[in-house]
Amino acid sequence: MLDTTRNTGPIFIEDMTVGLTRHLDKTITDRDIELFAEVSEDRNPVHLNDAYAEATMFKGRIAHGMLTAALISAVIGEQLPGHGTVYLRQSMAFLAPVRPGDTVRAEVEVLAIDMRKRRVTLDTRCVVGDTRVLHGEALVLAPSRAG
Repeated sequence: MLDTTRNTGPIFIEDMTVGLTRHLDKTITDRDIELFAEVSEDRNPVHLNDAYAEATMFKGRIAHGMLTAALISAVIGEQLPGHGTVYLRQSMAFLAPVRPGDTVRAEVEVLAIDMRKRRVTLDTRCVVGDTRVLHGEALVLAPSRAG
């Protein structure tokens, strides 16, 4: 299930303010994990094999960290700023595991705007319930009415 507060188009840099936020919620399924393993070619058994994962520090299967991070990319590419955005940089720390069945909320918030360079600094985070599972910062080239 994917729930999002989609825009009808990009949010141009001229319309942004510090503190502006967007998010999406997604429940991570076994199929999501299998498809991500196929596309990424990351078949680490901690993601795919119950018996193997039970013997790890996680005590069960977990989603790929980059699958969780991809939800941040979805918010940036589809909502804030949206279509026409160019990703320049992303830092992130993985703070807790995401498990099959968890609902992840990916959130993006405008921290700073450089109108001259059309660059926007974004706080990026993912939470499962009250637990922050990912935190980072992105720098993007935002779409502008000026082209």
